[in-house]
Amino acid sequence: MTSLSARVVAYASVREFVPLYGLYALLFEDHGLDTRSISSLFVQWSVVAFVSEVPSGAWADTVSRRGLLFGSGALLTAAFTMWLVWPGYWGFALGFVLWGISESMKSGTFEALVYDELAARGCEHRYAAIMGYANAGEMTCVFVAILTAAPLFELGGYALVGWVSVAITVVDIALVGTLPAAPKVEEADEIAGRGDTVLVRYMSSLRAGTSEIRTDRVVRRSVVLAAALLACLAFDEYFALLARESGAETGFVPVLVALTAVGQVVGAATAGRTATMSGRTMGAVVIVGSALIAGGALAGGIAGFTAIGVGYGALHNTAIVAEARLQDTMSGRARATVSSVVGLTSEVLSVAVFAAYAIGSLWLPMAALVAVTVLPLVGLGVVAPRLLPAARPAGTERER
Repeated sequence: MTSLSARVVAYASVREFVPLYGLYALLFEDHGLDTRSISSLFVQWSVVAFVSEVPSGAWADTVSRRGLLFGSGALLTAAFTMWLVWPGYWGFALGFVLWGISESMKSGTFEALVYDELAARGCEHRYAAIMGYANAGEMTCVFVAILTAAPLFELGGYALVGWVSVAITVVDIALVGTLPAAPKVEEADEIAGRGDTVLVRYMSSLRAGTSEIRTDRVVRRSVVLAAALLACLAFDEYFALLARESGAETGFVPVLVALTAVGQVVGAATAGRTATMSGRTMGAVVIVGSALIAGGALAGGIAGFTAIGVGYGALHNTAIVAEARLQDTMSGRARATVSSVVGLTSEVLSVAVFAAYAIGSLWLPMAALVAVTVLPLVGLGVVAPRLLPAARPAGTERER
C-alpha cells in the first residue's frame, strides 16, 4: 500500500509542479489582455474541457487508462509550449484548448485507476486518504512552484519560468509508467471477452455511466455536490490579479498566491481524517470557508491572503471528501464515465464563474468580485446535508 501511495502521490504532485501557474494571468495581462479577454480564455478552457470530459471518461472505461494519462501529459506539454512560442491572444487560446483536452483525459481516468486498484486489493476505504495525500502533494508542489516562479522571473522573465514548466511536464509523462494498471470491473471484462469492438465497448461504458446517474438518486446528488465543490476552486485563477490589485509587485505576487496553496495542502492532507464527516458538518465548513475567502479578498495583503488560504483549504477538503463518497456510492460498472460527469458539471459551473468575472469587471474591482462570487457557496452549504451520502463503513457494500 505504501508503494501504491507513493506512486500515486509522485505522479499527481509532479504534474502540478509548474512555476508558470503563479504568473500566467500576469503573462496574459502583460501581453495586452484585459480582465474580459483573460476571462474569455478561461471560458474557452472550460468549454473545451466539458465538451471532451464525458467522452474521455467513457474511453477510460474502454481502453488503457495509463495510455490516456500519457496522452494527457503530452498535450499539457504542448499547451505551455504554445504560450511561449506564440504569446498572443490566439496562441494563449490554442494553449488552453490543448490544456482543456489534457485535463478531460486525466479527469475521471486517474480517480478510476486509483479506486479500482484499491478495490482489487480490498482497500477501498483508503481512497479518501490516498487521494487526500495526492492532492496535498499537488498543492505542496504548487506552493513550491509558485515560490520558485519569483526568482526564475527575476533571472529570465516569463521565458525561463515557462520553459522550466515545460520540462517538468515531460518528467511527469515518464511517471505515468509507474502507475498500476488495475483490472476493469467484471462487466467490462465480460464485454471484452465477447470480442466486441472498441467502439461497442465505448458506447456500452457511456450508456452505463450516464444511466446510473439518471436512475440512481443517491449517485446523482453526489455528482451535483462534488461538481459544485470542485467548481469553487475556479476562483484561484484570479488570485494573482487580486494580489496585483492590492498593490503587490509582480515578484511578490507568487508569494501571496502561495499562501492560498498552503491552505489547500492542509485541507487535502487531512481528507483521510475528515472522510466520515456528516452532511451537516460539511455544510458548516463550506459556509465558514466561503466567509473567509470573501473577507480575505476585501482585506487584501498577507492577512487577507492567509484568510483566503484557510477558506480555500476548507473547501478543498470538502471537495475531496465528496468525491470519495461518490466513488463509494457508484456501482463501478463505468467508474471513469461517472467521475467524468462530475468534471463536466464542474466545468459548466466554472464557465458561469468566469462569465461573472468578465461581466462584473466592468463595474467592480477584483476584491469585490471575489467577495460577491463566493456568496452562492452559502446556499451550497445549506443544501449539503441533503446531497452528501452517508459514509460507508470499511469492508461493507452499499445497499441498493
